[in-house]
Amino acid sequence: MACTIGDDGSSAAVVGYGADQLANAAIIAVVGKQMNIPVQGQVVALAAAIQESRLTNLDHGDRDSLGLFQQRPSQGWGTPGQIMNPAHAATQFYQHLLAVAGWLQLSINDAAQAVQRSGTPQAYAQHEQTAYEVLAAVTGASCATATSGVVGNGDCGAIQATNEVTLVALNYVCGQRGLPYVWGGNGPQDGGFDCSGLTLAAYGAAGITLPRTADAQYRAGPRVPDGQPLLPGDLVFYGTTTHIHHVGLYLGGGLMIDAPDVGQSVKIEPHRHKGDDYAGATRPAGSVVG
Repeated sequence: MACTIGDDGSSAAVVGYGADQLANAAIIAVVGKQMNIPVQGQVVALAAAIQESRLTNLDHGDRDSLGLFQQRPSQGWGTPGQIMNPAHAATQFYQHLLAVAGWLQLSINDAAQAVQRSGTPQAYAQHEQTAYEVLAAVTGASCATATSGVVGNGDCGAIQATNEVTLVALNYVCGQRGLPYVWGGNGPQDGGFDCSGLTLAAYGAAGITLPRTADAQYRAGPRVPDGQPLLPGDLVFYGTTTHIHHVGLYLGGGLMIDAPDVGQSVKIEPHRHKGDDYAGATRPAGSVVG
């Protein structure tokens, strides 16, 4: 299946919400789809996360509350590490929602409150309209069967991807353009990214955990066979088979997004050029097409 975010840039068109927040929203929506949660339930989850964290994966909160939904390890929502994984947090929210008898007959506010049990029980209603807008933005992808694979167009304004995981990862990384290269950087909190920090964060936004360094990411695979066309979302590596020194995220159309080097910023550039030491690619999100 090829999924394309509208060329109007709808993935970033919700006023007041940045790339990180929309990437978290996309994970909530993707998990909901995977669990066959109807749109109403996805809106309930988004309204709850907007109220609790403004769609930011918080590492703090009241008492031991953490993450998008401010779930508490002491209340059985998972370990701190699990709760800080947006895919786990969303799954837990939906499982609790499904356990609420007649939740589809409840208002968005009351369904969210039945799960969250907040001290401000009417707080979720104010976010219902925004939740619908966010859901429309992050699921504003048109999907069609591809018979010969998806090569991508290299355009952050009209992202093409083979599945929803790569769609989230690419949407995230496109939102980081312009941030400076920072050695050891893992994101805006560090002032920028290094090359593997960028790919780590992109796939982390989609619920996939990668190793930290470019060399370790290359060895984690799964490898794209030599000669097979690259797909949007593939990780492209540079170096030798014994030492990989750089990684980027393939966007399609012969282009990648990467954090190139000191003094440069996250940007789109060709993934191949004369004299490069391209070593191959991996496909962390799998090779699902069609």
